[in-house]
Amino acid sequence: MIESAYLSETRSGYDAVAGPYAETFRSALDDSPLDRALLAGFAELVANRHPGGQLVEVGSGPGRVAAYLRALGMSIRGIDLSSAMVDLARREHPEITFDVGEMGALDAFDSSLAGLVAWYSINHVPPAHLPAVFTEFHRVLEDGGHLLLAFQVGDDVLHFDEAFGHQVSLDFRRLQPDTVTALLDDAGFELTAQLVRAPGPASAAASIPQAFLIACRRPPATDRAVPTPAPCVPLSLDPRSTDEWQ
Repeated sequence: MIESAYLSETRSGYDAVAGPYAETFRSALDDSPLDRALLAGFAELVANRHPGGQLVEVGSGPGRVAAYLRALGMSIRGIDLSSAMVDLARREHPEITFDVGEMGALDAFDSSLAGLVAWYSINHVPPAHLPAVFTEFHRVLEDGGHLLLAFQVGDDVLHFDEAFGHQVSLDFRRLQPDTVTALLDDAGFELTAQLVRAPGPASAAASIPQAFLIACRRPPATDRAVPTPAPCVPLSLDPRSTDEWQ
């Protein structure tokens, strides 16, 4: 099978910039209390629904988000297209399993995951491929399992031929939350929470609205032999728990 061009371009691009990328965004979560609160709320939601359940982060990069979730007590592993990113993540976070893989063809059994995180990683997926990716997410999640997406809001595509001093060919696609929500619904998900962070002055990336969606896997409507799990529950963030290249 011939690999889609966006996969090979994304892989080679991040292989080239893995080191400087990791250094640039090393403290990104430390500098964003809202991002930490969202991740903590998601972790609590998954833990309450599926105690001890397995999480996967797709597009895990250098592993900072996976490491944060593990520090919250979650059982998590990371998957990334880039072998250079995976090697870096393994060195930085040896307590977590990181593997090379593709979000559209996950190495996971059907209904085996309690949660899945795609933190600024679907932005490289062309719109025509998103339905298949979300269908794959639905396949690997348990009924009632939760999905967390983060992405930049917009309609434009940014193309980069150079990044961090290296030649690359990378497209960043901004997305509209309503469009993503409709695709998730078609794939069998129910929206649990949606937040759009307003533009801010911290960086060029932060000057763009950022969207965060949490969705719950609906059970198959036609499977009457299997007991229906409890309905998807809304996210409640504890108020006390209070960027392109993410």
